[in-house]
Amino acid sequence: MSSWLAAGTVDPWITGSKWVLFAAVVILAVTMFGMVVHRRIIYMRLGEPYTFTRYRRAQGSQAGFGAQVLGHRKLLNDVRSGIMHLVYFYGFIVLQFGAADLIWKGLSNGSPLPLPYYSAFTLTQELTVILVFGAVLYGAFRRYGERLPRLKRGWKPSLVMWFIGSLMLTVLFTLAFERLAMEEATSVNAPVHESYAPISGSLAHLLENIGIQSGSAAAHAGFELFWWLHLIVLLGFLVYVPQSKHFHLMTGPINLWFRRSTPPGRLTPLNLEDEEAESFGAGKVEHFSQKQMLDLYACVECGRCTNVCPAASTGKLLSPMHLIVKLRDHLTEKGAAITSKSPWMPASLWQSKTNVPRAHVMGGVIPAWDSPEDWGTDIEPTMAAQAGAWSVREGVDPKEVELIGEVLTEEELWACTTCRNCEEQCPVGNEHVDKIIDMRRHLVLMEGRLPSDGQRALQNIERQSNPWGLPRAERAAWIAECESRTGIRVPTMQELKQQGRKADVLLWAGSMGAYDMRSRRVLYDVVRLLKHAGVSFATLGHEERSSGDTARRIGNELLFQELCRENIETIGKYEISHIVTACPHTYNTLKNEYPDFGLPQHILIEHHTELLAKLLANGSLKAVHAIDERVTVHDSCYLGRYNQTYEAPRDMLRAIPGVTTLEMERSRSNGMCCGAGGGLMWMEEHAGTRVNHARTAQALEVKPSVISSACPYCLTMMEDGLKALGSDERVIARDVAELLAESVFGE
Repeated sequence: MSSWLAAGTVDPWITGSKWVLFAAVVILAVTMFGMVVHRRIIYMRLGEPYTFTRYRRAQGSQAGFGAQVLGHRKLLNDVRSGIMHLVYFYGFIVLQFGAADLIWKGLSNGSPLPLPYYSAFTLTQELTVILVFGAVLYGAFRRYGERLPRLKRGWKPSLVMWFIGSLMLTVLFTLAFERLAMEEATSVNAPVHESYAPISGSLAHLLENIGIQSGSAAAHAGFELFWWLHLIVLLGFLVYVPQSKHFHLMTGPINLWFRRSTPPGRLTPLNLEDEEAESFGAGKVEHFSQKQMLDLYACVECGRCTNVCPAASTGKLLSPMHLIVKLRDHLTEKGAAITSKSPWMPASLWQSKTNVPRAHVMGGVIPAWDSPEDWGTDIEPTMAAQAGAWSVREGVDPKEVELIGEVLTEEELWACTTCRNCEEQCPVGNEHVDKIIDMRRHLVLMEGRLPSDGQRALQNIERQSNPWGLPRAERAAWIAECESRTGIRVPTMQELKQQGRKADVLLWAGSMGAYDMRSRRVLYDVVRLLKHAGVSFATLGHEERSSGDTARRIGNELLFQELCRENIETIGKYEISHIVTACPHTYNTLKNEYPDFGLPQHILIEHHTELLAKLLANGSLKAVHAIDERVTVHDSCYLGRYNQTYEAPRDMLRAIPGVTTLEMERSRSNGMCCGAGGGLMWMEEHAGTRVNHARTAQALEVKPSVISSACPYCLTMMEDGLKALGSDERVIARDVAELLAESVFGE
């Protein structure tokens, strides 16, 4: 029998018909793909306009983009998943050349593409197919064998495995049948030597053993069958990708390229003087910016964000992954309803056959932990609660679904500590916290809805400029107490100005340092160390106000901006050029957010650990007395993830003789929050385990004698956790400045 694949032996009518059918199938698939992508772009354009040209142009930004997209830097935080995804990523790039070659063979009666070193090319393709197929099997094992809590299970997460697995199998079977069908082909079209095609060659022998003879009609039919199957699966995958989480293949790199150029976590100011504004914050999905909507379609649903979330880990309802997914579902459904353009292709396979409206909403019974004796972390209760509560409801118009209440519950919004570990772990650059703050802003500014203890803290800040509501006049009382305890009189900027003098450094006490008795002790040690090092410093005393961090994170942008402008005016009055504070929340707000409201860029803002580490390095301070302690470091979120300061506290500890430093399993960029950020320092937790108790338990695992921190919030939460776990008699919590002062002064 002459080969159907031998050049010049096939009926021209059959060849022409195959080309026509091929073109029709490809055009149909590409058209549907284009329509799906275009409609999602239309949905995103419902959001607030965003100038996408404001992406990073700073030196090194392209290298960062390359490290994320090409190097999988964040994906490799989980080495096994990272390697698996690297195989997928580069495997698909390599296999596109093989797919082009295979398609051309089917259309040209077996003639391969004129590629150099074709035998080596063939071997590379076969090995890559096996690697990718192995990655598919391993991915299925992780999801259904290991059953990683962060990974969803069901037909939707499994569909891509079937797609990719089918692509790999159809490639191998097409190549195997090609070897059998081309036995009588011309030498030009003859298959490469079997040593360069070990997989398809072995599969061809297996097919021969079950009765498919070389050059037979069955061999030719098998080639045609699997060639068309491969093409259909490939084009079907193309159409499916933008309709699923795998849209991240396109949106992920775009999202990373247009990532923020401002410091991490920096919130966008609201123009509260805009008389034409109908609303502030995000009360509807279209109130988000177009870039925030791009985040939604970039989500991979890998669960890495939820896996590290302190709220999800301790039994609260908030799950960062589900937050993004629910917003995406809502945007897609509402966008389709507003534009009257279906998001699905072909629509008949996805949509209801009736004209009854339907939409996803939160509902049902939402379980939560109720086991305070369990100090561990586990995201499974939250994952189960979200999966059970988010469902399609018939008869609900997507345009009428409430963003806050039916898509995201208030319980979820108030569970966020704004620690940003979700963003730190996200491989596609999603930003979760700003969306939560935008919804909090709407609740607080437009509806006046927030937990009663949060409302009380805001009222106290507004009236007395501190969350406890203690008299404003007592804000400078720490100065006299400091002199009584240390013998050092800290002058105020006002006093120095009256004397015609000026200090080099403004020491910003902050509300915790000014009012909280435990935090005052840290402040006093900072004062002693600065004085000993010969630093010229002063404070604002009664002129200092709350930095506004708590107000802003809770959502009261109006109160924050009032405090911000008061403080900037005071700073400007004394021509201050250098500010140091012991509170990372104040530090982050002054450094990264006050410039939006007029704080001069030339002012140096430092955390006390940064300045003290410098003084140790230049010899102004010397830690000479040994301290025999096993010290573990709890990283403050607002010092670490917000400002990338991890080494300064550790440098201080390394400089102290006798100290043994211990790292927790979760530290530095993956350190777990203490639970006090985002205004939650002033609110009670009502579900699951307290975050600070879980974090303290993690610290105790390394058997320290001291849990060190560099934040008054963290110090308070760690001390509370030690008491709750009954470990406060054998382990203590201390600020690193206290340890350094003990070593410097020998106390």
